[in-house]
Amino acid sequence: MAVIDLNNQHFSPEDRTAINDSLAAIEAIVAPYSRNLTRAQRQKYGSINEKNKLLVNKVNDYHSNQPALDCPDTDWTEFTNDMLDRKFIEGTNLRLNTLTYTLESIKIMHDYDNYQAALLENKYTTYKLSTPNGSDWQTKHEELQQFFPNTGGHNNNEEEEGGEEEGEGTDGQAT
Repeated sequence: MAVIDLNNQHFSPEDRTAINDSLAAIEAIVAPYSRNLTRAQRQKYGSINEKNKLLVNKVNDYHSNQPALDCPDTDWTEFTNDMLDRKFIEGTNLRLNTLTYTLESIKIMHDYDNYQAALLENKYTTYKLSTPNGSDWQTKHEELQQFFPNTGGHNNNEEEEGGEEEGEGTDGQAT
């Protein structure tokens, strides 16, 4: 029998509302700062590489520790504000990436559970089709069989057991 219920912990309606409200609040806070860069602008401005980040950090160190050596043409208030925002955004992005990975992992487990239950349902429908009142199950069986095009209308063992690698959807793509 296939493993079902990799994750039987479910978000309550209150949890879903709290998460959606929190995300809406974050989106509202970020919206005034948002700039929709075109693909060309993203390529033009890009992301500074590690070597250039070291340069920016070194200039910031000199500004903090030896301000007498500052270039008078640099807007140091703007430079400092950019540094603070950059560090804040970098840390926030790391947290959001971790959260995204966690949510994707939770979704993978629920997707797997749903898929295994659907395979079990298909198997049961095929069984019921062969019973005395099997004609009641004919339409459901035909509709489910469209998802098994290479089986000639019957499941093979590979499909019954899930067939795909763990963490992949029914189309072989990561979910």
